[in-house]
Amino acid sequence: MNIINAIYNVGLSQTNEIANRVHGHNRANNMGEALEEYVKDLFAGTLYVSGVERNLKHSECFSYLGNQNNPPDIILRGGDAIEVKKIDSKNSSLALNSSYPKAKLFADSPMITTACRNCEEWAEKDIIYAVGVLKNDVLSSLCFVYGADFAASADTYERIKDVIRGGVNSVADVEFADTKELGRVNRVDPLGITHLRVRGMWGIDNPMRVFRYVYNRDDSRDFNFMALIDEDKYNSFDNTCLLEAASAIENNHGFNISDVKIKTPDNPAALKPAKLITFSR
Repeated sequence: MNIINAIYNVGLSQTNEIANRVHGHNRANNMGEALEEYVKDLFAGTLYVSGVERNLKHSECFSYLGNQNNPPDIILRGGDAIEVKKIDSKNSSLALNSSYPKAKLFADSPMITTACRNCEEWAEKDIIYAVGVLKNDVLSSLCFVYGADFAASADTYERIKDVIRGGVNSVADVEFADTKELGRVNRVDPLGITHLRVRGMWGIDNPMRVFRYVYNRDDSRDFNFMALIDEDKYNSFDNTCLLEAASAIENNHGFNISDVKIKTPDNPAALKPAKLITFSR
């Protein structure tokens, strides 16, 4: 299973309503989890499967299903990692919290869990950002983009972190402690019982805004879909013929695969070829 299967399954979906199958008092978190479950079903082909059969198919399709505090949310067995992000409107930014945007996912990253690191034999994975505009259980937009086409290389963000951490740690007459965060100050008060954590809160424009130079939604439609796949990555898949079948699905308006040139995140002056897949209903 790969991103091509997921795109095809979006076309098969008969509704824009996402059933909330998670329970709890925090509705915002529940909607985010519901979107994540929907994305899992798109990749595993389990939109209309439930119970034990769904669990078995997910186990076959995924080697890792993550948690809310560490990237990624999902890893396809022998394939790409997936990070799912819910936003409330088409212009909202993505909240990444303490994790900066990823061009790639690396097994030696301190931000991932041991379970993620050991889920299969791997050193580096491409990462898909699956971003949905979801409000009142209705999904109005969904897009898939690869981190390598969306985010700069890790050293860009690490450099900023190092500058800030160095500045914080250079403050005189303050007791600092080792931490994975930007900084931690111990013994702030005379009793020595208060500490201060300095944390980064990363955010990034959503892909539908970032790639407006090649894609615009059809606001007259209830649902819009967009995927961007680097040409080399697209050509590595052996099931792209599925997208020809997707174009014949009756409820997909204006299904289209276009050849576009997109900006390279580390050097926007350099353009690279990509496939833009779009439809609406």
